Amino acid sequence: MTTPTIIRCPQCRKSTTLTNNPWRPFCSERCKMIDLGTWASEGYRVPGEKAPQSEDDDSDE
Repeated sequence: MTTPTIIRCPQCRKSTTLTNNPWRPFCSERCKMIDLGTWASEGYRVPGEKAPQSEDDDSDE
């Protein structure tokens, strides 16, 4: 029998397992939804240069 891999929840830092964890890598649905909300509200950003705006982006039609 293998020992389950123990990791830290990226949201609350509580110890959790990867095996048989429906919310992995999070410890709970709550932590998963908090993280999703942070992404949705643009709290996390992927680093990079700003994309140039095209003329189509400026139209209010």
